[in-house]
Amino acid sequence: MTKKRTKIHALGGKHGATCGELLAILNDYVDGGVAPAVCKELETHLAGCNPCRVVVDNVRQTITLYRKNKPCKMPAAFHDRLYTALRNCWKEAGPAKKPPKAVKSRT
Repeated sequence: MTKKRTKIHALGGKHGATCGELLAILNDYVDGGVAPAVCKELETHLAGCNPCRVVVDNVRQTITLYRKNKPCKMPAAFHDRLYTALRNCWKEAGPAKKPPKAVKSRT
């Protein structure tokens, strides 16, 4: 009986990138800081793994939105619920700091 040999790649796992390996170096991959050979393996993995592709796309979109630094308008109902929730948290936390003055709803 012979043992099957597995190749080791730059990520330290079995040959072929896995979801866990991709997630472990996701930031470096999205920033373009991964060695070309590893990058090729990750792209091969992404071609066949929709969940990882969704994660990478979401990270890229988040970075793009962050870099644009454009404020986005909150729906009025969400703004009101958020404000109410924050006021309640501040009330429960005690008088250490004053909560901000009431702001008008954004409509």
